[in-house]
Amino acid sequence: MTDQSNVPTQTKPANRWARPLALTAAVVFCISAVFPVGAGLSQNTALFPKWWGILDVVVAFVLAALTIVIVALAEGKVGRQAQDASYRAYRALSHGILVLIVVFFLFGDRIVWINCLPGFAWRSWVLLYGLPAWFTALRGGAAEESDLARGPTTGLR
Repeated sequence: MTDQSNVPTQTKPANRWARPLALTAAVVFCISAVFPVGAGLSQNTALFPKWWGILDVVVAFVLAALTIVIVALAEGKVGRQAQDASYRAYRALSHGILVLIVVFFLFGDRIVWINCLPGFAWRSWVLLYGLPAWFTALRGGAAEESDLARGPTTGLR
């Protein structure tokens, strides 16, 4: 019987900032989503205080920066578990398109789409682009040993 305690593992050390960054990004994403909702429901955005637009841009910049950092931290560490979770999230989030169609037909005349659609579109892209890295960061930033033993993955299966 051999002693397995001295056998080096293939796991990369987890980044201690990965999980807090992932949680912060989720909160910032939710806060960021308030801006297109408010703009879409408002019939006159000129009545908004000037700080509303400035705050929207600042929060959007912070969200984009957090996403870039999380994607960079997860580079090469996205394992099968994060891919599977991302796929399930993509499947669930795709129903949002149908919800938007229903909202358009029921409340389309009450929503100023030009004020909210660009904001929803880029936030959706950021969410979908960063999701595998976000799941990896949420788990601490390292792929599991079983994921690394399988070798590098090239995408969702």
